[in-house]
Parts: sequence; structure tokens; C-alpha cells
Amino acid sequence: MDYAAASGRTVHAVQVSAAMSGFLLTHGHVEQAAALHQTALAAARQAEDRTGEAVILNYLGFVHGLTGDYPAAVASQQQAITLFRDAGDRPGQAYALNQLGVIQGVTGDYAAAIASQQEALALFRDAGERLGQATVLNELGVVQMRTGDYPAAAASHQQALAEFHDIGHPLGRANALNNLGVVQRLTGDYPGAAASHQQSLALFRDMGHPFGQAWALNSLGVLQQVTGDYPSAAASHQQALALFRDLGSLLGEARALDHLGQLATRTSAHREARDRHAQALTIARDLDAPLEEARALEGIGRSHLEDGNPAEAAAYLRQALAIYQRIGARGARRVQETLRRHEL
Repeated sequence: MDYAAASGRTVHAVQVSAAMSGFLLTHGHVEQAAALHQTALAAARQAEDRTGEAVILNYLGFVHGLTGDYPAAVASQQQAITLFRDAGDRPGQAYALNQLGVIQGVTGDYAAAIASQQEALALFRDAGERLGQATVLNELGVVQMRTGDYPAAAASHQQALAEFHDIGHPLGRANALNNLGVVQRLTGDYPGAAASHQQSLALFRDMGHPFGQAWALNSLGVLQQVTGDYPSAAASHQQALALFRDLGSLLGEARALDHLGQLATRTSAHREARDRHAQALTIARDLDAPLEEARALEGIGRSHLEDGNPAEAAAYLRQALAIYQRIGARGARRVQETLRRHEL
């Protein structure tokens, strides 16, 4: 890779960077992937290879998103979108738009996320790109779920799953199944959710994909909590947390910690619950991830409520409510109901 860049073989540098990216990220070598892309980016810019620059910026934006550097991720994707658009590369533009939408969703700008993903979906449909369409539908479903539009989310994930199945894309199937399982759980279809999460986890394991396994385990753990299987839930979340830490995924770590906090509250381990949520809160604030921040604040509030401290509970729950309302997340209704029911 370094030789290709140094010797002026820009096309080779970009191709090597793209080819190695998936392997490195799948196995948790995030810093190595970032360094690889930075080398390829410098080579593309030196050679004035605008298409190569756009490709690498798209990959680099994804890496920035994994490490929680969301401003850098947005900047990289916006530059990639402009370069792809100028080159008339509509599929490239669509992939960058979709990834921009993912970051916008993580940072709580759901309206912008949906707009980016809808534009990406239209571009992919015009180009007849089935893999691109399925990828966008899967990510669009996540944003629809976060805003409480469960019917739309289920439809998006089902369409994505069908497309991934038809084109023979197991990684896409695994992601779509896990996301569909979350929607099934939220709508009360626990047997369906269990089947979806277990299929997803099996696919990720077959592919040797630890990052996917971590997300599937975390989602399965939530379902196990809801259905009362607390020992299994603890094992699932602990496995997920260990994987996220090994992979350097701070967002995943915050999510796993938050779920472990919820589990501790369910089992009346209130001090442990607040400790887990506090760790998640610190990470969320460092990442500027408002949804995770609100979840952690809500978790601390609920642990205080269960522990007989209504005044402390109200303070944290109201902080969580303010964030949920600001970003338009479905958690606002849940917290409002809690405050009303307990007259806080």
C-alpha cells in the first residue's frame, strides 16, 4: 500500500485501501484502517484523482463514525458527496449520502438522516443498484424505528431482507435480521424477535464478524431482559461489551453498558445500575451522541425511582426528556408517562 502510494500508483493505492478496509474493520483494526485510508487519500490528492479521493473519503468517513469522531465523519462524507456528484457518479454519491444519513441518525438529526437516505435510495433506484437499495432501506428502517414509526421500520427492514436474500448477501441479511428483531421486540412479537436475533447471530458467527456479533448479542440481551431470562441477558450483554471494547467501538460500549444498567435495575442492584449508566453517560457525552446520553440519563433516573429516591429520579428523567424531545425520539413519550404516573 505505502509503496503503491509513494510510487505514484494512485489507482493501486485506492484499490488496496478499499480491499483491506473491510478486513481491518471487521477484526477491530480501526486505527490501522484509518492510517491506510489517510495514505491513500494523500496519494489521490497528489495525483488529482478526484474519483479516488471520493472513494477514500467515503471509507474514511465510515472509520471516523466508528471511532465516534462525528464532525470528521460528516465532513468526509460531505466532501465525498460533492466529488461524486461532480464526477457524475450517482451510485458513489448515493453510498456517501447513506453513510451521512447514518451519522446524522446517531447524532439525533433524524429529519436530515431521513432526507439523506431518501435521496440515496432514489439514486440507487435510478441506477438499478439492488445492493445499494437494500443497504439504504436497512439504515432507513433504523431511523424510522428511533422516531417510533414501527410499521414503516418493519417494512423497510423486510424489503431490505428480501433484497439481500435475493442477491445472496449474508452480511446484509444478518444486519437486516438484527434490526428487524428490534422492531419485533418493540411491537411485542417476542418469538419473532428471538428467531430474528438468533439467525442474525448465527450468520455473523459463520462469517467470523465480531462487530456484527456484538450488536446481535446486545439486541438479544435486551429481548432476554424483557422476557425475564436475566442470566442469559447478563451473559449476552457481557459478551457484547467485551467485543465492543476489543473492537474499539465506543458507541457500542456505551450501548452495552446502558443495557447492563437496565438489567441491574431489573434485579434491584441499583448502585450497580447507576454505575453502569454513569459510564455510558460519560462516553455518550464525549461522543456527542444525544440518544445515548438520553438513554443513560433515563436509566439513572429509573434506578433512583426504583430505589425510592423520587427527587433524584425526577431530575435525571427531566434531563432525558429534554433531549428526547429535542431530537424527536420515541423515548419522550415513555419518560412523560413515567413522570405522570409517579407524579414527579
